[in-house]
Amino acid sequence: MTSAALPASVDAMLELLTSRGYLAERSLATVTYLSLRMGRPLFLEGEAGVGKTEIAKVLSAALGRKLIRLQCYEGLDVSSAVYEWNSAAQMIAIRMAEAAGDTDREQLSSDIFADRYMIKRPLLQALEPDVAGPPVLLIDELDRADEAFEAYLLEILSDFQVTIPEFGTVKAPHPPIVIITSNRTREIHDALKRRCLYHWVDYPAAERELAIVKTRVPGISAKLSQQVVRFVQALRNQDFYKSPGVAETIDWATALSELDARSLTPQVVGDTLGALLKYQDDITRMQGDTLQKVLKEATSD
Repeated sequence: MTSAALPASVDAMLELLTSRGYLAERSLATVTYLSLRMGRPLFLEGEAGVGKTEIAKVLSAALGRKLIRLQCYEGLDVSSAVYEWNSAAQMIAIRMAEAAGDTDREQLSSDIFADRYMIKRPLLQALEPDVAGPPVLLIDELDRADEAFEAYLLEILSDFQVTIPEFGTVKAPHPPIVIITSNRTREIHDALKRRCLYHWVDYPAAERELAIVKTRVPGISAKLSQQVVRFVQALRNQDFYKSPGVAETIDWATALSELDARSLTPQVVGDTLGALLKYQDDITRMQGDTLQKVLKEATSD
């Protein structure tokens, strides 16, 4: 993988994102540019499916950097996120040393806590040097992790280093590009946010969402793409448990295109709502008069 130079301006960042099919607003391109130039983590917050994770993937591909992803979840700990020791291999090494008559415990202890017995998880991998340049570290959905793990991240985001008691301190020669995302199911602590540049990723306006659909679903007709975007924009004004994000818009447009749909009808919408809405209560709410009202709004000239 050949690395590329960092964008030299906000316009260059916009061009870089667009070249990979990510149509970002200028405010998002600006904060991403500043994050790269200043070497600060980028904290992206917003509803699920609005394109937060995609930013990291696009930067990795466009800059030619390795993408290292840490998917957060409740109960995430150091052994899953940073490192753990290969205890089975260590035990074999101890048995072999004993069989060979090696009784120097201090030397044996040093040997079994060597680099070759360490299983490196995403956060530790991101601190290692890479010939292509510092990797892109995606810490995805941090709000799903426990506050204790969030606190542990502070050392890494402050000094880009990890202290391992048996091994020592591992420090990145060059800080990785860090993208942190949150769906805001809980608030992230101020201490962590202060170390980052922050941006709220909102649902796109209709014009931008239409451009996204045309880019990501190139075979869709102009008429159907307009109706799809109008329909989704209208849905977001309804009182749903989970409004559809851009990812769902693209999925739905792709599904309609696969079905060779020419325009939205009650039948085709009813048959494909599962690509757009992910909760049965929301799908049930979209029956009858509500469906007719939204559909009329989407298909009217």
